[in-house]
Amino acid sequence: MRSFSYVVARDPDDAVREARQTSGASFIAGGTDLLNLMKDGVQQPPRLIDVNGLGLAGITESSTGLRIGGLARMRHVAEHPAVRNRFPVLAEALLASASPQVRNMAAIGGNLLQRNRCGYFRDTVAVCNKRVPGSGCSALEGWNRGHAVLGGSESCIATHPSDLAVALTALDATVHVLGPDGVRRIPIGEFYRRPGSTPHVETALRPAELITAVEVPRHPVAARSRYLKLRDRATFEFAVVSVAAAVDLRGRFVRDIRLAFGGIATTPWRSAEAEAELRGKELTVARIEQAGRALVRDAKPRPDNEFKVELVQRALAELLSDLGGVR
Repeated sequence: MRSFSYVVARDPDDAVREARQTSGASFIAGGTDLLNLMKDGVQQPPRLIDVNGLGLAGITESSTGLRIGGLARMRHVAEHPAVRNRFPVLAEALLASASPQVRNMAAIGGNLLQRNRCGYFRDTVAVCNKRVPGSGCSALEGWNRGHAVLGGSESCIATHPSDLAVALTALDATVHVLGPDGVRRIPIGEFYRRPGSTPHVETALRPAELITAVEVPRHPVAARSRYLKLRDRATFEFAVVSVAAAVDLRGRFVRDIRLAFGGIATTPWRSAEAEAELRGKELTVARIEQAGRALVRDAKPRPDNEFKVELVQRALAELLSDLGGVR
């Protein structure tokens, strides 16, 4: 690990000023991902800005929705009564994430910004366009069982790792940020960038911008929402595939539905095509199967991860069958 400087920010504006002064500086809260990346030599920020004391850890509910501070800990959000009762997909996604120890430390903003779990990205001997732009992608012809079947490019096929981001995508959340140019509100669907030819550019954040909050709108689908995560072991494991579903039902009639997926794409993957197969129709086994086929219509699997194409359809069918009582 290379040497770096460390400063404790006094308030959000001070944090942004400190970040603006040093190119490549990083904010740190829980540090559960960043410190590992620094130890492995993957990221080497010259300056760390401690943002834990900025007063951005609140969780509040209003008539318009839920506001989660960017420094709220994962455990506190998962255990909050409003989250558990009226936005259950968020609680389930958080509880399926990491380990209790990590959830106690990790902040919401950091969770949304965690880096991918591609082994080639985290191995500084391997070539990786995310780590060294233009160097190549070892996963394209290497071991790619855990990689994306949707949203990839010839530059990168790494999957996005955050469970929470998938749930927030299903609920049309908005990310609030503060930077040198002031306050911005970024819809979650615009927050993450597909790799294209610039896989090292992962989000819409500008230099020195800090996530201050996440806003989740109150919507009829939020109360009837679930998260299903399939993984190789029961805990402290990233998704092989995951599904976040939120649905507004009248009997078996689907008044509205939101579907997002993890483990299969380079970003949290919202499927308008799958939703269109179900919205405004009766929820049946046949229509759920149609939605699954629509989801993977443009999938581009590789030999090691081809199984994900069928697995994610099965996961979707399982979750929607439970939500709608369809068997």
